[in-house]
Amino acid sequence: MNTKAPKPSAAAAIALALALALSGTGASQAQACLDRQQIQEAVTSGQIMSLDAVLAANGVDGSAEILNVQVCDQGGQLVYIIGVLTADGQAQNLTLSAQ
Repeated sequence: MNTKAPKPSAAAAIALALALALSGTGASQAQACLDRQQIQEAVTSGQIMSLDAVLAANGVDGSAEILNVQVCDQGGQLVYIIGVLTADGQAQNLTLSAQ
């Protein structure tokens, strides 16, 4: 009697990896993010730091090209989610505290 469990096929492994990757995407999209006006009001009122201040405080290279910026509530804390292109051409997402 053969008691070995069958090995999953490559297609099944790929499907599982894709499902896990997409489940993470849904969670990040469910975050409550501020629009541009709300971000400006939050900076002006002192609720959050400016983007420049956050980048400087976290030692982000000034030569990094900013691709996009969002401010979102993540677990009750406002964070900047920043897409950057580094000097060596690498695209990265940074999540930095806005407060």
